[in-house]
Amino acid sequence: MPMSTPRQTSTQTPTRWRRMRGIRGATRAAADTPEAILTATRELLECMLAANALDLDDVVSIFFSATPDLTSTFPAGAARDLGWTDIPLMCMTEIAVRGALGHCIRVLMHVETTLPREAIVHVYQGGAESLRPDLTPRPATSMNQHAGTGLQADLRAEAPA
Repeated sequence: MPMSTPRQTSTQTPTRWRRMRGIRGATRAAADTPEAILTATRELLECMLAANALDLDDVVSIFFSATPDLTSTFPAGAARDLGWTDIPLMCMTEIAVRGALGHCIRVLMHVETTLPREAIVHVYQGGAESLRPDLTPRPATSMNQHAGTGLQADLRAEAPA
């Protein structure tokens, strides 16, 4: 017996099972200002959706974390600025680890998708690529150059239809 039930949407065939998946992402804010934090976070969120061919309706919830040196605003405000008002959002502070990457915003986006786990594209950009070099074979710097290039995109292309 399947562990989840099928949910058909307008862009999905009824033969595919949607499953909850987690998509990781990270970026860096240029400064501890609301504008810098919100801009970096907004670009990351848009890129995460685009890289995984998701619609806003696919997003279940999002956790945001920021390093202790980012205190001027909540990164979740970027999602609200995008009009994502009906998605549960949670912000938290990363633990202060000596030598850790500063001005860093991390995201864990929970989504419903038909993609298998190995086809999920995790997005590390804006100077945060060093956090997971195994997931970012080429540096990503903008929505047009998201982490879906290279290995992760190849995995998505090979995913069963």
